[in-house]
Amino acid sequence: MLKTGLSVLVLAGAVESLQVTTGHSPFAQKALQIVSAHPIVKKNAYTEWFSEGEASIDEAKHLITQFSVFSNLFLLAQLNKVINAPTIDEMREGKEILANEIGVVFKPKAKKSSEIAGSFDPSIVSCTGTVEGGVYSHRAAHFEWLCDVGKSFGMQFEDLGKRRHGTEATLHFCDQLFEIYGSDDLSISLGASFAIEHWANAGFWDDLVDGFGKLNKRPGDGVELEDGTVSHTSPLGFWRFHQALEAQHAEHTMDELEEAYTEGRITDEKKFEVAANAMLDACAVFWDGLEADRKGEEFVVPESKPLYNI
Repeated sequence: MLKTGLSVLVLAGAVESLQVTTGHSPFAQKALQIVSAHPIVKKNAYTEWFSEGEASIDEAKHLITQFSVFSNLFLLAQLNKVINAPTIDEMREGKEILANEIGVVFKPKAKKSSEIAGSFDPSIVSCTGTVEGGVYSHRAAHFEWLCDVGKSFGMQFEDLGKRRHGTEATLHFCDQLFEIYGSDDLSISLGASFAIEHWANAGFWDDLVDGFGKLNKRPGDGVELEDGTVSHTSPLGFWRFHQALEAQHAEHTMDELEEAYTEGRITDEKKFEVAANAMLDACAVFWDGLEADRKGEEFVVPESKPLYNI
């Protein structure tokens, strides 16, 4: 992804409107207008429903399963982005994301490496800093945080994260991430990155935090686990970490886009635009697939369109 998020999001739980601040180039303003107008950025019916806390245990488990597939397969897309990076600086930015995903905790400038070693709670680890000098822990891997969420719903490691667990809609999204976000054509990959940051900052993390929080408070007998104990609450760390991560990203993405454009790394504005929309279309397939699943409706995944001949 572009390492940091959007500077001009206007949030009210979910994003209702997005406005462009003055001082940006016509290209940056157009890019923002394009992604801000995409239906999945303007409204996410599935997460708005989930935020109400009315999901059944099986519906929550289905969301966790599909999100775990996305989370695990995102590693392939991010590695592809690292491999295809055109400069060593962009390669390093990509490795920051990849290393954090697999378990290297960000080290804030004010802290020593020894101060961040130990057991890791995703609710309190830093979402700022760098993996340079950071500390690796198996338990700090984002997928393991999701495994903890799954465990609270009676799910095991073998139930999560594998390609075989993904629906057609989820796998479509993951495959499009690998191809578009990880593209070796910089105009395409930057368009996808910009779009992904917009999507990630469009309020859906807030919806998921709200939904799981309400599920935790909902009266009932809880979930009986394999060891005979009963789970009443699900850990919120995975969702809250990403909620905080995207919030602190919000100040820099437009500046990074301006920098990439000024330095001539975006050589084809049309490709950038098409890639951004295609990436958001794939995001929409993921959420629309979940929405159809919860309603018991058939969902037909649209055919992918080639981007390389535009």
